Amino acid sequence: MKHHPLRLRGIFAAIVFVSFGHAALSADLAPPPAAVQSAWQIRLRALGVITRDNGSVDGISGSGLSYSDTVVPEVDISYFFTDNISAELILGTTYANVQGEGSIAGLGKIGKAWLLPPTLTLQYHFTDFGAFQPYLGAGVNYTVFYNQSGKSADRLDVKNTFGVALQAGFDYMFDEHWGANLDVKKIFLRPDFDATVGGADVSGKAKLDPWLIGAGVTYRF
Repeated sequence: MKHHPLRLRGIFAAIVFVSFGHAALSADLAPPPAAVQSAWQIRLRALGVITRDNGSVDGISGSGLSYSDTVVPEVDISYFFTDNISAELILGTTYANVQGEGSIAGLGKIGKAWLLPPTLTLQYHFTDFGAFQPYLGAGVNYTVFYNQSGKSADRLDVKNTFGVALQAGFDYMFDEHWGANLDVKKIFLRPDFDATVGGADVSGKAKLDPWLIGAGVTYRF
């Protein structure tokens, strides 16, 4: 049975029209794609560095050391692998005045050292409390001591060293981007040092073990 060419063209045109109409209708009814959220977060905090006043000079009985506390600005950057797991790197610098205590208290201020203590922690975030988002973390610290100078000591050389960091804190999010943050870290930091006092070379250990207490703002991209 032969088909008329005009009838075939009409059927073909109808199929094309229905197909394109169905595709357009499906596109209209399909939900829009979900927005892609960035995994990055940044915080700016005021950071109080509170040291443990402990340490000693080798071979000098009853010797002790103490260190000044400071408040400095600090920036941290976080990357979220999931809603619950993130890594945080804190960046900041501070200084410590070193004082003689105990049997070497008469030395007064021994010297001063600047510290650059980048700290990397892995965090777990609790996401069941709405805008209140607490977290716990643990990680590693590597502290670099620079611009060191002696006062009663002729020379002061505190050695760079690794430390362990423990962390707890929370963000309170005002919206999907902005929030407030409170954060507390404990770093177990005990560098060795060498010094020259009155022409004599001495050495020892500075048991800093600082608390880092920070408060500031959070921004999520």
